[in-house]
Formats: sequence, C-alpha cells, structure tokens
Amino acid sequence: MSNHQTATIEWRDGIIPVSKQFDDPYFSIASGLEETRHVFLAGNDLPDRLCDGFHVAELGFGTGLNMLALALLWQGGEVIRFTSFEAFPMAAEDIRISLKAFPEVAEVAEPFLQAWEQGLRQFRVANVEVDVIIGDARETLCAWGDTADAWFLDGFSPAKNPELWTSDLMAEVGKHTNISGTFATYTAAGHVRKSLADAGFDVERVTGFGRKRHMSRGTFQGCSPCL
Repeated sequence: MSNHQTATIEWRDGIIPVSKQFDDPYFSIASGLEETRHVFLAGNDLPDRLCDGFHVAELGFGTGLNMLALALLWQGGEVIRFTSFEAFPMAAEDIRISLKAFPEVAEVAEPFLQAWEQGLRQFRVANVEVDVIIGDARETLCAWGDTADAWFLDGFSPAKNPELWTSDLMAEVGKHTNISGTFATYTAAGHVRKSLADAGFDVERVTGFGRKRHMSRGTFQGCSPCL
C-alpha cells in the first residue's frame, strides 16, 4: 500500500460525504447519479461512442460513482477502459456508506467495493477495466503513457481545488487525448474553459444540471504545442 494521504470525510445530513481537505461535497445533494449522467455521460455523447477498447479517463475518482454509472450504461459485450487520477483516495467504508444513497448502482458496486477493501486499484467492474492512479495528478498525469477518448473532469470546484484546474494540467489533458476525443465537466469557469481551449479543445458552454445554469464540454482538435 502507498503512503498517500487518505481523504478525510465529514457527513452532511448523515448521508452526504464532504471532503475536509477541500470543504466540498463529493456529489450533488439533489441527485448525484443524475448529475453524473447529465454532465459526464451525456456531455461526452455516451453511450453512442462506446465501443471495444474505448478509453475514459477522469480527474477525481471520489466515491467511484462516475465509474459505476459508466459500468451501468455500458451493456455491450466488449470491454472498455476507465482510468482515474485521485490524490486523496477515500476509505472503503466511507465509499460503501456514500453509495448507499444510490441503490441503483448496487448491482455493479460490490466487485468494486471488495477490490477497494483489499487495497486493489486495478480491477474490473462489469465490462469496464478500471485503473485508479493514486497521487497528485500534476505529477501522475505527466507520467502517464496512455491517451483517452473521453475525459470526466470532476475535481472539486475550481474555487476550492484550484490545483486540479491549472492551465498546465489542462494542457496535459490535451496531450493525453486522442484526436476527436472529448471532455465534459460541471464547471463553466472562464479560466477553465480558456485553458482547455488553449490545450486544443473546441470548447462550448452548455446547459448544466439542476440549479447549475451552465457546464462545459468540448472536442479535441489538436494543436501544435500539444502534439
């Protein structure tokens, strides 16, 4: 096991996990699963694009809810890949408690929870091969030798967790994205959109989920600094 720091959690209303490191909840109080589906799945035009070997990458693993939503979505016989970068992994028991809020994911959650309890960070959930890379993404993404077809940019809010939204890190996202690959994120912060545009994405601001008026999504076009 690594010596990386584990997430410290406090519970809001007894059911919503809030990161003490960043003073931000892990998922929407209204409906975290529906937000995941709106922002990250629909925002990346999934499941229409999913196919054998398709690779989803993510900044901010959290409770694993996005990964589980993807596993529920993908009913094809082929295997897809999911790589997530997480600096402060949650304890298995905290994840288990958190996911009780979403009984719909229970059918795919148990293999994940058992693997996580055993300290495994590479495992399979349904037809999704999962690799969770622990450490500061500003270091681990640079060292990653792979590329993604779609990105879930799901760090804590830019105001609370600015380190995960720097222009340098967004440039690394671009460098690790296949041409015509996509990203989606709940934030519409102007500096984030600019950084992603500078990284080679055609960025658009679209309707957000629930009370959030806007979110961002985009398609990677490639750019000379990134190639």
